[in-house]
Amino acid sequence: MADISAKLVKELRDLTGAGFMECKKALKETDGDVEKAAVELRKRGIQVAQKKAERAANEGLVVPYIHPGGKLGVLVELNCETDFVARTDDFQGLARDVAMHVAATDPQFVRREEVNEADLEKERTIQRDRALAEGKPEQVVEKIVEGRMGKFFEEVVLLEQPFVKDNSKTIQELITEGIAKMGENISIGRIARFKIGEE
Repeated sequence: MADISAKLVKELRDLTGAGFMECKKALKETDGDVEKAAVELRKRGIQVAQKKAERAANEGLVVPYIHPGGKLGVLVELNCETDFVARTDDFQGLARDVAMHVAATDPQFVRREEVNEADLEKERTIQRDRALAEGKPEQVVEKIVEGRMGKFFEEVVLLEQPFVKDNSKTIQELITEGIAKMGENISIGRIARFKIGEE
């Protein structure tokens, strides 16, 4: 095991925001390699976040976002476990990011389970007919339809959309990072988007 200096621990803490002992342990496990230690901490954070995601989130905030010009507005209900976390800058920043994302992308649903069966069947039929009209062989049409359904969910389901400020991660991954960082379950309750002239 490498002898870990306080300077190295500070460097990893600045990079990840993790606690002193967690950073020291990760650095020991990776022989003082800051990059590898950061990856290890991230993996642990995601595992912890997955465990916390099962806990009740009955506190939180309703956050507004009004787009410049005042013709587009969004309300997002972001939930967490305690009022203490709801008042933190990190939580409020996450809520604002989600609200701004909703303004930009207009998702129809928060999660995949909310899409009703009639809409799903209609979309599958459209994609099946489209694939057949393109002359695709019958035996590959179902695979094409499933692939296009994935794209459909990405367009209409908030948690599956690439985050507008960093499209290397989805909104679900953004929330998972928030859980890992803040140490509480976080979930999106409801969203509402209002645009002048739209029903």
